[in-house]
Amino acid sequence: MALVAVAIGVSSVASGHMRFVFFPRVDSEVARGSLAMPEGTPFAVTQEYVRRMSAAAERLRQRHVDPESGESVIRHVLATAGSAGSDRGQSHLGRVMFEIVSPEDRSSTITSAELVREWRQEIGPLPGAKEVNFRAEIGRSSNPIELRLAGHDLEALRRVSERLKLRLADYPGVFDITDSFDAGKLEVRMRLKPEAETLDLDLQSLASQVREGFFGAEAQRIQRGRDDLRVMVRYADEERSSLGYLEDMRVRTASGDEVPFAVVADVELGRGFSTIQRIDRRRTVNVIADVNKDTADVTAIYADLARVLEEVERDEPTVSASLAGEAEEQADSFGGLFAGLLLVLCVTYALLAVAFRSYAQPLAVMCVIPTGWVGALLGHVILGMTLSIFSLMGMLALTGVVVNDSLVMVEFINRRRREGVPLFEAARISGVARFRPILLTSLTTVAGLVPLIFFERSTQAQFLIPMAVSLAFGVLFATCVTLLVLPVAVLLLEDAVRF
Repeated sequence: MALVAVAIGVSSVASGHMRFVFFPRVDSEVARGSLAMPEGTPFAVTQEYVRRMSAAAERLRQRHVDPESGESVIRHVLATAGSAGSDRGQSHLGRVMFEIVSPEDRSSTITSAELVREWRQEIGPLPGAKEVNFRAEIGRSSNPIELRLAGHDLEALRRVSERLKLRLADYPGVFDITDSFDAGKLEVRMRLKPEAETLDLDLQSLASQVREGFFGAEAQRIQRGRDDLRVMVRYADEERSSLGYLEDMRVRTASGDEVPFAVVADVELGRGFSTIQRIDRRRTVNVIADVNKDTADVTAIYADLARVLEEVERDEPTVSASLAGEAEEQADSFGGLFAGLLLVLCVTYALLAVAFRSYAQPLAVMCVIPTGWVGALLGHVILGMTLSIFSLMGMLALTGVVVNDSLVMVEFINRRRREGVPLFEAARISGVARFRPILLTSLTTVAGLVPLIFFERSTQAQFLIPMAVSLAFGVLFATCVTLLVLPVAVLLLEDAVRF
């Protein structure tokens, strides 16, 4: 029966019937809305959108008022335009933040995530915005979904990026899909015509003349007191107010002749890249998305994306694709947890082997450990919680706790055998004889965790509750299994050793 319970628990997690979220959403007491317009956007346009976001937050503040205290759930609203928390002003960036009453001090049941969703709907679409993000969570170190693309062909990277964004849009619960192609300001791109070669004119000389005409060339410097004044020579204001004057510009050739700009070059408007990211000298692009972890199966999405990335690499040989963000952190964390689990099991076995002076009996004690993990899974199912990295940490701690009761029972059996009692009789009476101390030890452990699990509502406690659930239910279930299964395990182990 115990083996069946362990098998069911393992298969339910492996098959995805029991949802796993690497890092759960923990409501923050501060909600943030970040706005990014295309680079070069006038400050007035950005400021108008920030005012719109701030006004929506104020309407939200007036709507959600605590009926008992008469105060709003939202305390303060802060809006900044022209920056994003950095010292360098940027006219295309803006941010709006509002402070939320802590969960233990509010009588309203609304969560920070629900406030942010309502705030997003209140704002509505923002035409022309390049990126709009809303956050009301703490402890987030990376993006829930992030795909890293690397290659030398920029157009191939762009094609793959668009393909993956369309694929991400098909997943339910995935939103705020974007990439790291950060388009810069508008720039003038010049291309030489074949006629320019006959005039011995190169692109560097052409760009230099255009810059000197429109930006200016330094003619001299004048020292005036402590100031150094530069005298710049350039076209008059009316001759450089639009791109139309560029085509009428006269360009000087190597021989000293002047020809119209339109004869030797073409011009077009475009956007450059404000930043270029490289890893191992290869250009990289990240496709980023957020996901509603309450409804979406993130593990299944990762598995399907791994298959999609394999298809992408087959279709685009010049591009390499991999999972990054939380998926990468999850793989690293699992590796660390697995190494920690092996270390705990080895140390536990060594300590028990020294105490029992036996290589076989520690195995009987440690056979209870997997049943404790099953109890932890049952606890999450009963309370309607999703497994997370904190749950796994609690199960790792549980590994060293559940052996206590087994240790007491095996020591009792060994003592009775030294007194001359047959093994079967000693195993039969061990559960009855040690029932009270084992039950009291387990119940006091569980009772100490009950206030944290059921009554603590603070933000900090949300990180500890999954660990407490794993410990409490794991100890409780393992205690029941210990009283019934451990005597049988001792008898089976003795038969195996005798064989």
